[in-house]
Amino acid sequence: MAAKKGLGELLVKENLISFEELQEAKKTQKSEGGRLMTALVRKGFVKENDLSEFLAKEHGLPSIDLSVFDVDPELIKLVPKRICEKYMVFPVQKVDRTLVVAFSDPRNMYVKEDLTLITRCKIEVVVTSEASIQNAIESYYESSNRMDRLVRDLDEEVDPNVEPEVEAIDGTQGQDAGPIIKYVNAMLTEAIKSKASDIHIEPYEKRLRIRFRINGVLIERQEPPPAVASAIVSRIKVLCKMDISERRLPQDGRLKVKMKSGGSIDFRVNSLPMIFGEKVVLRVLDKSNLEMDLEKLGFSPEEFKIFTEAIYAPQGMVLITGPTGSGKTTTIYSALSELNTSKRNISTAEDPVEFNLDGINQVQINSEIGFDFPSTLRAFLRQDPEIIMVGEIRDMETGKIAYKAASTGHMVVSTLHTNDAVSTIMRLLNMGLPPFMVAEATSVVVAQRLMKVICKNCSEDYTPEKSVLIDLGVSEEDVDSYETIKRSSGCTYCNGTGTQGRRPVFEVFKFYENITEAILKGKTAQDIKKIAVHQNKMKTLRMNALKAMKQGLVSVEEVLNTTVKDNL
Repeated sequence: MAAKKGLGELLVKENLISFEELQEAKKTQKSEGGRLMTALVRKGFVKENDLSEFLAKEHGLPSIDLSVFDVDPELIKLVPKRICEKYMVFPVQKVDRTLVVAFSDPRNMYVKEDLTLITRCKIEVVVTSEASIQNAIESYYESSNRMDRLVRDLDEEVDPNVEPEVEAIDGTQGQDAGPIIKYVNAMLTEAIKSKASDIHIEPYEKRLRIRFRINGVLIERQEPPPAVASAIVSRIKVLCKMDISERRLPQDGRLKVKMKSGGSIDFRVNSLPMIFGEKVVLRVLDKSNLEMDLEKLGFSPEEFKIFTEAIYAPQGMVLITGPTGSGKTTTIYSALSELNTSKRNISTAEDPVEFNLDGINQVQINSEIGFDFPSTLRAFLRQDPEIIMVGEIRDMETGKIAYKAASTGHMVVSTLHTNDAVSTIMRLLNMGLPPFMVAEATSVVVAQRLMKVICKNCSEDYTPEKSVLIDLGVSEEDVDSYETIKRSSGCTYCNGTGTQGRRPVFEVFKFYENITEAILKGKTAQDIKKIAVHQNKMKTLRMNALKAMKQGLVSVEEVLNTTVKDNL
């Protein structure tokens, strides 16, 4: 029986190297140690990829590029690092009881037997380059150690005596959980305890950025190693029952976290494909932080009277406007909670349903199956409701049905994305709604923003230039009353942001008879706004923001950032 040829002889036979090159590589191997394969590549006699392709072909095995695989860091627990380094192998994928392992030299089949005993899995061999395995070992095994350190650091940062405490996340809160599971659990826990409104997970070419939005400000947290980005995203997708194999399209999901106090926190999750992976944003929906007492929202006494009269009316349209994140949901839910009694039938059409309200019939819109806002509203009108909430008026069809309901004995609450209350009229007319419908059925429009409140711990008195105040919209006769306002420099109490918490600022626009007449006559938004301010004494967003600044609650910069100067 002929002796089995070695790797060098096979390479010479296939004309991949010369006999002389083989002899020189053997001398290098003898003097420096290591593998013959390594010596051949180091000398430049054969390219590493060509060598891998040759070995794969010789043994009838598939060849892979390990760098394009997103290896689950949980797999590295199956094969110790010393084994990977000794034999140049690396676990790639696990399906049921079969473990796919990349070998740099598939001739070492006794290693396959050892791996079977170590992992208790059936081993399927694929071939890749030694450099790819070395890079994977350095990346993933170091990442695992870093993840463990990150989890410990997070645990040390958070005061264990502060409620709420997380009781369980998908039943994997124990000590036996892997570093990725522990990190995701710790991240969600920290977000809840720090009262963050959002978590942003953002992959870049050479780093993975984690940011929390706290009091409206995005604050960077500790960065996990970039190699675990896909594993963190996959873990979140598993918790949200999203498709972990789909990475080309955006996805939506929800996650519920139980608390030791007996309550629970919901997370609304969205993934978005980016050039270096998937960005994930988790919206923290903590019902315990939802202020649903109308009197505590921040309306002035006059605005509160106008708003409550409108929502208690037997019919009419009440619109809440503002950009995303301006607190519209809180205002609407507060109004519904105020009206929620056993004597009223309240139905809502939402996309998505953010908070569950006991006693209110909430419907989740599903446009993919044709269950959109118009079809839901038509169904509502056959359900004998007194009060209807429409998540958003997005088109003419939804608007016409909602306004028809508001004109025929139903109180309707909805939202729009407009810059101020008065421009809502033009938005509705541009959608195609008739002026008479908008003018006669609308009761009140509320525009709102959320303003960052100055941190009391580091606030200080500040006297601005008169020209600055006049540019903000303060009249010359009122400038002296703004002699001393507040500003802040940032401290440890407010994480250096200079702000602590947020408060709403409103613009309550009531449809008096003169407003209805102006709409029917085709007046411009600017003309209607002048009527509302000068004749009806409406306070604009900027006016109310200046009032908050005068009271020392918000800064000059916050007034500029959240409101627009009135040109009246």
